[in-house]
Parts: sequence; C-alpha cells; structure tokens
Amino acid sequence: MIGLITGTSRGIGKSIAQKLLNEGHEVIGTSRSTNHEFPNNENYRHIACDLSKPNEVEKLKAVFQEDEIPEVLINNAGMFAEADFDISDEEWLANWDLTMQVNLRSAGLISKWALSAWKKAGIQGRLINISSRAGTRGDTQEYASYAASKGGMTAFTKSIARSFGKHGITAYTIAPGFVNTDMAQGSIEVYGKDYLTKDLALDSIAPPEQIAEISYLLASGKLKHATGQTFHINSGSYLV
Repeated sequence: MIGLITGTSRGIGKSIAQKLLNEGHEVIGTSRSTNHEFPNNENYRHIACDLSKPNEVEKLKAVFQEDEIPEVLINNAGMFAEADFDISDEEWLANWDLTMQVNLRSAGLISKWALSAWKKAGIQGRLINISSRAGTRGDTQEYASYAASKGGMTAFTKSIARSFGKHGITAYTIAPGFVNTDMAQGSIEVYGKDYLTKDLALDSIAPPEQIAEISYLLASGKLKHATGQTFHINSGSYLV
C-alpha cells in the first residue's frame, strides 16, 4: 500500500505516517518544511509543499501521474487561526480565504486528482479526510472560518462516497476533538488543562496515536461498507 498524507511534519499527520511505515507500507508525506521527517526509513518520500500557495499544491498532481500511484489519500494538513468578527472586513476575509485554501480548497483539488487516477486505473482507492469536531458542532465565532472549512470537508467526503462507490472507491471523515499535539499544547498554556477537559466524558484528551489507529484501519480497506461515515474521536465532548 502507498499512502499520500498531507501535513506529516508533526501531530496527527506524523502519527499516521509513522503507523503506516511501522506496518511496512510506503508513505509520501508533505509539509511546508524541506526537512525529511523520517530520514532513516526508505519507505518514506517527502514533498515540500505549502498548501496556502496554489502553485505549490500543483506539485502533488504529478504524484497521481506516476507508474505507481497512492491508493490511499489522507488529507490531514490544516490551519487554525483566530479572526474575531470585530476586525476589519479585509482582515476577516483574508483569514477566511486563507483557511479555505489550506483546509478545503487544496484538499478538494488533491482529491480530484486522486479520484480521476483511481477511476482510470481501476483502483479501489480510499480517501480519508481529517476534519474536526468543529465541523459538526461549530466553534466560537473567532474560529468560524475553521469550523466552516471542516464542515465543508465532511460534506465533500459524503459526496465522494455517494458518487464513487460503484467504482469501488470509498471515502471517510475522521473528526477529532482536542488531540494532544502542539496545537493543543498552545491552548493548554493559555487556558490550562482543566479548560480543555472540563466538558469531556474522559479526564484526558486523545493522543494522536488513536487517530493514527483508526486512519490505518480505514486505509486498509477493511471497513468498505462504512463509506461516507464520520468517525468522531473527541473524548466524549459531544455524542452524535
């Protein structure tokens, strides 16, 4: 199995890539960094790509034009930036457009390339989109662009599942809540651990390895009949 995973430099993306590599699969990873995230693993290939720049996203089109193309695409890379409704229209729209470019537009375009290649080659590809609990329950107003982008990703996944299932192609969404990554650590430093766990059913936030486990299960193709579904991993912060 070959998997293309965006955003492998840290957090959830790095954990997913590590899981696939540990299981003996090949990984093509992307991040803005030119550093090779798994320098000692010959099954890892890195592509430096800034998803905020459309011309750099185009680099990934070639991945699906090679002799051996990934049969798994995991759109994980994303951004989370504050934009209060009290700021100027220009600032607010700049945040909105950048968030949509990174979180939704680029993921949609990469998925389009994958789907076209899978159909042409007769590959039963698996598309996995890493969304967020915010895409289902919303977020505070200053992160409305983030919530909207993740809600759009969930709807996009369902559309792919409905449209491409007859081709053997499946699509899934994983919607984490707070995960113990650098992003969450920033919130812990600002608000404290109690703030992040006060509304949870558990007394801790999820480790990224749990997102990697379910990602690997979906990537394996063993849950074909769950296509279109959203898998919520949020420590019981809300129940769907």
